[in-house]
Amino acid sequence: MRDVLLLLFLVPALAATLRYPFVGVLAWAWFSLMTPHQMAYGVFGLQLNLLIAAVTLVSIALSGAFRHFRFDGMTGLFLAFAACIGVSQIFSLSPDASFRYFDQFLKTLLFAVVCIQLATDRLKFHALLWMLVIGVGYFAIKGGLFTLVTFGQYRVQGLPNTILEDNNHLGTALATVLPLVLYLRTQASRAIVRHGLLALFVLAVIAVLGTHSRGAFVALVVFAGFFWLRSRRKFLILGALLLVLVPAVAFMPAKWTERMSSIGEATQDASFMGRVDAWHINTELALAHPLTGAGLRNSYEKEIAATVDPVRAQSAKAAHSIYFEVLGGTGFIGLAVFLAILATAAVTNRRLQKLKSDPSVDPWIAPFAYYAQISLAVFCVGGAAVSMEMWDGFYILIALIAASARLSKIPVAAHAPAAAPQRRLWRLEARGVARRAGGGT
Repeated sequence: MRDVLLLLFLVPALAATLRYPFVGVLAWAWFSLMTPHQMAYGVFGLQLNLLIAAVTLVSIALSGAFRHFRFDGMTGLFLAFAACIGVSQIFSLSPDASFRYFDQFLKTLLFAVVCIQLATDRLKFHALLWMLVIGVGYFAIKGGLFTLVTFGQYRVQGLPNTILEDNNHLGTALATVLPLVLYLRTQASRAIVRHGLLALFVLAVIAVLGTHSRGAFVALVVFAGFFWLRSRRKFLILGALLLVLVPAVAFMPAKWTERMSSIGEATQDASFMGRVDAWHINTELALAHPLTGAGLRNSYEKEIAATVDPVRAQSAKAAHSIYFEVLGGTGFIGLAVFLAILATAAVTNRRLQKLKSDPSVDPWIAPFAYYAQISLAVFCVGGAAVSMEMWDGFYILIALIAASARLSKIPVAAHAPAAAPQRRLWRLEARGVARRAGGGT
């Protein structure tokens, strides 16, 4: 039944994509974030997202949208980063092992560029943002309800065979979209939508706690702290945060409290020290291959890790850090470009927030930049402890920031093409009244 429902959606979506390329962008985002094909049976494991991507790119080519390609700073950084991972694959210490990640990363960056280029108005922009929130929000609802039903005794996991399968990854992703949920709530005109987004926010907070992830809990604290610091109504926001967080934390079992309290004892924790070993290996690989790195996630291979540290190589595993994963895989140049992407997004958000009082800029752009800045900060902190450097949701967020910067340069009047014909109609009516008043025909 799931396969039938999925195909009933996919077939008309692909047909609509041939006429409207942005429909393919939304379907591409949904399949990348929520991976519904992994929940079915007959189509399990099929590269349906690849099919959607291919049809979308063909539609873009047929529609002539490529002629309107506008090169901007973020697009240039994405292309430069794609070049870095391409070079790292060419000089990879184990091309077969790293190719899978190279292929995945390249597709993610391509999708991000497409999002920047096609999110050309407010409707498309918010449709893509809604897809990001819905794609991750599904796991928030599911995880939050599961935590409530089980009284937090069991750990919330993501969907198997996806990037969000790991509880740490899922918790970080949920914490990252929390500010975006609040932003959409400020833009919603219907009370039922606002109430629904508030319920989603609460369930997402509970789901983050339900993952039992210490890194995600730190990301949640960063969200609360950053949101409070940036708010003008500090006492009101503090009360609201406490109203949500205190009961949620009190609801969790004793074993959860014990696990969270061990954050301050990281140097005595075997799991954390294992990550330190992985960070050391990736750093040594980057020092040995500063321009190209060892190839994406080749530090997982014991034989490669042993070339720089035979002792730590015995426990070679994921670096559990977006920064060290990029450093070991692509070298110092790749890390520099990656950090430039983060810095550019942060600076862009700050610049957009200053346009709040500019009447020529759409009034939703500055609020989005405010919440996007918090979301970006949460991911940058939470990402320090997880291997999510290839997560599509993060690059969609960056693409939305770049798209909002582009839209900020378009005057508000340009978003209302119907206004000119309306004014023309008023002028014609006025002239007719004037002629009749003067006795003309």
